[in-house]
Amino acid sequence: MKKQELIHLHGLLAQVRNHYEQTEGETVDHESYTELGVRPTSIHRSKTEHKRAVFALARGITGEMTADEQPVSAAAD
Repeated sequence: MKKQELIHLHGLLAQVRNHYEQTEGETVDHESYTELGVRPTSIHRSKTEHKRAVFALARGITGEMTADEQPVSAAAD
């Protein structure tokens, strides 16, 4: 993945986190993401730093969503 694509993914995940927090009224754990100090707008940061930020953000989002997970029947829909 190119750096530009990774930065775009980083921005999209940040929007997903914001949307989830607004719609669900719950805060996503993003302490490890915040500690990195890399934001989608930090275009001067390295590709590796953005990759770490993307993974940290994704872990926080999925961790929160799986905590709220409810069983769904295979016959749903």
